[in-house]
Amino acid sequence: MKTAAIVQARFGSTRLPGKILKELSGKPMLWHVVDRLSRAESAEAIIIATTNLPEDDRIEIFCKENNILFYRGDSEDVLSRYFEAAESFGVENIIRITSDCPLIDPAILDSMTMKYFAERKSMQIDYMSNVLKRTFPRGLDAEIFTFETLSKAHREAASKPEREHVTPYIYNNPVKFRLSNFENVKDFSFYRWTVDTQEDLELIKRIYDSLYADEKLFLFNDVLKLFNDNPGLIGINQNIKQKELGE
Repeated sequence: MKTAAIVQARFGSTRLPGKILKELSGKPMLWHVVDRLSRAESAEAIIIATTNLPEDDRIEIFCKENNILFYRGDSEDVLSRYFEAAESFGVENIIRITSDCPLIDPAILDSMTMKYFAERKSMQIDYMSNVLKRTFPRGLDAEIFTFETLSKAHREAASKPEREHVTPYIYNNPVKFRLSNFENVKDFSFYRWTVDTQEDLELIKRIYDSLYADEKLFLFNDVLKLFNDNPGLIGINQNIKQKELGE
């Protein structure tokens, strides 16, 4: 397949165990991530890349119950797991998403993918993300890269952080890879919309309670308006520090 979103997901989490199956508006967080990705026209398929640990049998069951493609691989070497998942399904261009981002925006992904293919054609870029320089809230993170780029990283990356986090070898080697960043007009990087702690989960629950509806997808601007109308929301998790590579 030409382009697919590959979502890394595992039940274990050091700061908030089982977070990806915790419910938001009556459905598991992972279900919402997949549902939002399914609205992106740019992704032909969505693949869950989970681990071969027994605790992630429940992720396999979830995928089978919801007719979601999945691959199970190494629990520590996530780069290897990603490479094998892409190779197994014949993916040419990978959109990398993490399972703790239940506000991922399909419209942003489509715009980003359009720019990626345009720059692939004009400048032969290997990798694009919206995090080389952050302008979007943390939690709307996305990376797009070719299978060839992933293969090169898989062959050459050696350090533990490079194997655990998939793409550091790529974006830390601008001489070997042509990199591009996707930026928003206005900087909203001070918002934290990912789920890594109980405080993060509380904020996302508040957002879903306010905006989620089965018949209509809420997007980036809807969440911005909610924060503008309720400025106290930012205080729920503003003191949470993001873990660094290797932590």
